[in-house]
Amino acid sequence: MTSIKQFQVTFDCADPERVARFWCEVLGYVVPPPPPGFASWAEFDRSLPPEHQGAAFACVDPTGVGPRLFFQRVPEGKVVKNRVHLDVRVGTGLTGEERLAALQAERARLEALGAVCVQVLLADGVNESCIPMQDIEGNEFCLD
Repeated sequence: MTSIKQFQVTFDCADPERVARFWCEVLGYVVPPPPPGFASWAEFDRSLPPEHQGAAFACVDPTGVGPRLFFQRVPEGKVVKNRVHLDVRVGTGLTGEERLAALQAERARLEALGAVCVQVLLADGVNESCIPMQDIEGNEFCLD
């Protein structure tokens, strides 16, 4: 039996490039170079048939450690809660007020980018604090 070594996380969205660039800011990811023969992704996009222009975009971890994120345009809007979400690990190793302060600082940074805070879940003796949020198209994620 073979084991999977790499995976990609795919987002359905209305505006792939906009959502990809949001996640680049959140995670410190970068847009990979355009395909050979193209000076930019915009140039590559213009070479596609009209119905495929703007249909997809991607970003990658510049260290090569994290998964590639792929964003694809879909006709329908988001209507239900995600069954899978990303946890953005900003409070790893922190507890109590120190953890909450780190989460709140990241929350403020991401809200300036267009994210929305859903609620602040405070430590309860079993779980540490976390902040459920939504990206610029309503996809759920947590600051953890």
